[in-house]
Amino acid sequence: MVESEPRRVLLVTHTGRDEAVEVARAAHRLLTAAGLLVRLLGEEADALALDPVEIADDPDKAALDVELIIVLGGDGSILRAAELARPHGTPVLGVNLGHVGFLAEAEVDDLERIVEVVVDRSYTVEERMTLAVDVFVDDEPIFQTWALNEASVEKAARERMLEVMVGVDGRPLSRWGCDGVVVATPTGSTAYAFSGGGPIVWPEVEAILLVPLSAHALFSRPIVVAPTSQLSVELVAAWHGRGVLWCDGRRMVEVPPGARIQVRRGRTPVRLARAHESSFTDRLVAKFDLPVLGWRGAAERKRNRSAKEES
Repeated sequence: MVESEPRRVLLVTHTGRDEAVEVARAAHRLLTAAGLLVRLLGEEADALALDPVEIADDPDKAALDVELIIVLGGDGSILRAAELARPHGTPVLGVNLGHVGFLAEAEVDDLERIVEVVVDRSYTVEERMTLAVDVFVDDEPIFQTWALNEASVEKAARERMLEVMVGVDGRPLSRWGCDGVVVATPTGSTAYAFSGGGPIVWPEVEAILLVPLSAHALFSRPIVVAPTSQLSVELVAAWHGRGVLWCDGRRMVEVPPGARIQVRRGRTPVRLARAHESSFTDRLVAKFDLPVLGWRGAAERKRNRSAKEES
């Protein structure tokens, strides 16, 4: 008989937090007891001190041939795992150890049930659109990257405003003096774009958001464009400061006056694993602790109407 290949799970942990290390050890114990092989990043292996494990010393290949990436941490850790997962199409499942943790699928108290879902393969997978980001100087490309949440162009010095010309599909839209501009996906609408006053967009909606930050202009509202549109943010050449481009708060490059940042839909999505059937509305209510206690719901209203008719 030929032995079947073992099922592998990559465990990504925020090892700088003692709680995360303890949760990782518990997850490893549950996964290995169920017959799954746990893989660790080489940079995290010493801090976790787990056995038995597979160690991936090459981050570019860490998500190769694994069934799932389980992330123990906050949204920053999940975005780090997304970098590993995206080239291989590996789903990412986040267990929140941060604050809001909007990308996370579960809270740490739910760990045992999450492992059961992984073992049973009863999770579902959503594809989240990404952004392709290119930087040009004198029409020559100098930097290329991608983002799951957002690409933000910000001023590099506190004392200077950023002077930008924003365009959509090759046509100029408006010129702003501002602190920055955020271009976001629906997934990122609850992150930096939200803090800048942008709208919350349901993940199923395919669109690209543009949110100006503290813009000194009459027309400076957030806008939402089609996923087929291409947005451009050009640093006005006469402006004497420098800007900074950040993608997901992880990949950064300085951009000089005259530079043009182009953002369009990325070709490769990020796949997020879902272990719950709750709606996005329920997730919003839970994550932001929204006040809904006074809402009676359709069933209760129907009961009240029936009671009134009987009386």
